[in-house]
Amino acid sequence: MCGICGFTGELEQREDVIQKMTEVITHRGPDSDGVYMDDYIAMGFRRLSIIDLENGDQPIYSEDGNLVLTYNGEIYNYQELKKELEGLGHKFSTNSDSEVLLHAFEEWNEDMFEHLRGMFAFAIYNKETKAVFLARDFFGIKPLHYSIIGDDLCYASEIKSILEHPNFTKRFNDKALDAYLSFQYVPQPMTFFKDIECLLPGHFMWFRDGVVETQRYFEPKFKPDLEMTEDEAVDQIEKVFEDSIKAHKIADVEVGCFLSSGVDSSYVASYFEGQKTFTVGFDFGEKYNEITWAQSLSEKIGVEHHAKLISSEEFWAAVPKVQYHMDQPLADPSCIALYFVTKLASEYVKVVLSGEGADELFGGYTCYNDPRVFKWYQKIVPYFLRRGIGWICKKLPDIKGR
Repeated sequence: MCGICGFTGELEQREDVIQKMTEVITHRGPDSDGVYMDDYIAMGFRRLSIIDLENGDQPIYSEDGNLVLTYNGEIYNYQELKKELEGLGHKFSTNSDSEVLLHAFEEWNEDMFEHLRGMFAFAIYNKETKAVFLARDFFGIKPLHYSIIGDDLCYASEIKSILEHPNFTKRFNDKALDAYLSFQYVPQPMTFFKDIECLLPGHFMWFRDGVVETQRYFEPKFKPDLEMTEDEAVDQIEKVFEDSIKAHKIADVEVGCFLSSGVDSSYVASYFEGQKTFTVGFDFGEKYNEITWAQSLSEKIGVEHHAKLISSEEFWAAVPKVQYHMDQPLADPSCIALYFVTKLASEYVKVVLSGEGADELFGGYTCYNDPRVFKWYQKIVPYFLRRGIGWICKKLPDIKGR
């Protein structure tokens, strides 16, 4: 991953401010950094080198020098897009996906997203018009936060970077606390800081003349084919799955894979044709330790396996650091496991595949059975009772489980 940040407007010691904003997200990109500054904007970047290791540094500029890009993410179809854009007359000086992204904006502007496949959060600045364009990928894999400070824009991959801006006032958002206690996370675009929001997934944003304009460019459409047989569905899922893994493996560095005892990561590991898998377990009993299973699967598919057993002392010692990196509370202890497994993997590789998102797509959580329960509730409980229960629930305070 990489990190981006920036702000518009006049500010004393602007160079020091953008350096601080950039340095605080060094962990996102330890390989190199870059800054662009003029009399209107300052843009910072931290890089984790994955594609075109030698020539992919940022900020990156358009051929005429008018557009400036900083970008976090990966465009999986950048090679095909590059050929298409070259056919349209664009000239490239690198083999990076970031340059492809910039030329795509030049060619298609707001319609560029129809051509992209990937995960991304980026900022493009037009020197001539003084316009700033921010965008976030279809499902919000890459983070992007922003704040309007007076008449100016401040944005960053992480909230902590925005907090370095001297004119930003830290104020607690009590509405976020209500949401957190109810849902165990804070729904976007809200954050725990007043005046800081997330750019929503599948949205882009213009900042022009002190005015923010956001627009949704993507909305998933579900069109089930009710005539498809189970075998046909399995074949289609397998084809899409293989294609996705192939696309995600495009890199100029070695790619590894997270592995637990779950079906999702096991499925990925069995198909990714890499060399290394990574697993962590907790020293709290067999229920919290999946290393043996992961080791067994790794041996079966012929992959080098790396594992670490986490003690209770290590677990609790890591909590403050994990919380710092997450910027906001999240009531999910799996983030601690994720911290340790990424730390383990970083000793060997820069890129890993995982099974993230499979439970959401294939109904892997028990909460996905709730609609069936509600159908039973509607059939058994008379309407007047449901109405009365609903009235009582509305009178309850904002607490989890309301």
